[in-house]
Amino acid sequence: MSSSEVTDIFTISGSALKAQDQRMKVIAENVANANTTPSSPGQKPYQRQIITFKNEFDKALGAYTVKVDGVRKDNTEFAKKYDPANPGADAQGYVMTPNVNPLVEMMDMTEANRAYQANLNVISAARGMVINTISLLQ
Repeated sequence: MSSSEVTDIFTISGSALKAQDQRMKVIAENVANANTTPSSPGQKPYQRQIITFKNEFDKALGAYTVKVDGVRKDNTEFAKKYDPANPGADAQGYVMTPNVNPLVEMMDMTEANRAYQANLNVISAARGMVINTISLLQ
């Protein structure tokens, strides 16, 4: 395995680590705002964010890396709950709540964590191969 191939492995896995890090930030924002409500009637609550990825061919590497394609709003309906004391409640006493489901966010977080860990394992394995090669050459 040449040094450029090892560098390629680090670059490819590094792109995946960066993408999963950004995914975790989006998930954290969703979880943080899961229980927020509008401050006045007629305002919309926090709208869940969804991150999307794309594969991008890197000509210098001769391989695909992952990039964040974008972050978009989840257009599922907002729920309503009866809370007439809330300043964001409408005339009937209902307030709109975010379209964030904490269980879905926890599943997404687990998936992102596993993908992140898998890419760390790839980097660790490549590093081990380099160390073993160097020790053989000494």
